[in-house]
Amino acid sequence: MNKKEVAHIRKQFKLDHEMLKLFDILNVYIMKETNEIYHWERLPFGLVDREKQELYIGNFKKLLTGELDHKLFELKFQEDAEDPARVMLHQGLVTGDPEEWQDLMMLLVDKMLADAKYEKDMVVTFVRGQYYRPTKSRNDEAEESEKNEMFAHPFILCSVNSTEQQRKNLMFDYVEREFKYNIIVDPIVKLSTPEQGFFYPSVTDNYSDVNRILYCTGKSNYPDPQFIEQVLNAERSATALEVRTIFEEIVKEVAGEQLDTTTLAQMYEEIQQVIEDNEEEEAPKLDFKDVERVLKVSGVEDVTAEKVERAFETIIDDRNYELKATSVIPKFTSKSIKIETKVATISISPQDLRYVKQVNYQGKRCIMIEVDEDVVIEGFTLSTETL
Repeated sequence: MNKKEVAHIRKQFKLDHEMLKLFDILNVYIMKETNEIYHWERLPFGLVDREKQELYIGNFKKLLTGELDHKLFELKFQEDAEDPARVMLHQGLVTGDPEEWQDLMMLLVDKMLADAKYEKDMVVTFVRGQYYRPTKSRNDEAEESEKNEMFAHPFILCSVNSTEQQRKNLMFDYVEREFKYNIIVDPIVKLSTPEQGFFYPSVTDNYSDVNRILYCTGKSNYPDPQFIEQVLNAERSATALEVRTIFEEIVKEVAGEQLDTTTLAQMYEEIQQVIEDNEEEEAPKLDFKDVERVLKVSGVEDVTAEKVERAFETIIDDRNYELKATSVIPKFTSKSIKIETKVATISISPQDLRYVKQVNYQGKRCIMIEVDEDVVIEGFTLSTETL
């Protein structure tokens, strides 16, 4: 599943969107004290109040928002799981009976309650529906309209949300003309910040892939291993943060702990070029031969394929491991690298690292940044000193 496929699905989640049909919604309320189901209800989505529909749609869209390998993870199912979630989900996907779908989803809730202990009351929401997408590339010259070339993709989406108690407030009653204490005790379901969930099935080359599932977490780089392995019975995949850490350790093993900023900048630019060259394809990956080439081009001395291969075996015990290129570096357009010191934290884009130097000035280590314009701090222009 790539970012374009995720974006296409996310864009369909709008009220009255002709490319999205939602059939049934199932809400399950779980009490933290007993870790048991307190209440559940299933309704045809069309019978839900419109105001509630808007809240649910916003929640589903929020769940599917985020970058792959940061908040969204395409996972394979385990092959030897007992009572596999894959079977329940597939049966729920193909059944046309709302009650059977409900029973299957409640079995998944039972799996969520088996070993988990929640700190707050939780609400688990399931929705089943279908979205549409073209079966082939649009041809503006074709007589047949694009709508006639659409193919329906049934899906099941699950969102897990926590609750919170309303704050104590002082209210003013316009009718009685008096101040009143807010005594509302009903908890608020935090639909704007889903904790985690999933979308099934995943998508491969624009086709539904029932052998994979898209897991979603609300906290970047922190998927819930218990939910993934015990509830979804899926194989956990490395986060972008974990892949980046592995890459850094491999580079240190080959090139040593110290690298100048010119080398670092060139290294990131080379990897970014790999990503851009394969933008239309599946996310490119770097094996030990690719890492060897990147390090050589970046100016690292004495790099050999044998040294890099050994580093892979030392760090991750797998010479054939492949690093997802998009996880190795932050995106130039939206993210930056942090240079952290006791005095200050400096954020800078990877391609601008070449303008940063660590120098020795009067016996002290200093960071020097090359700039083209005057530096302004709180409205004051810094004076230029000659070293």
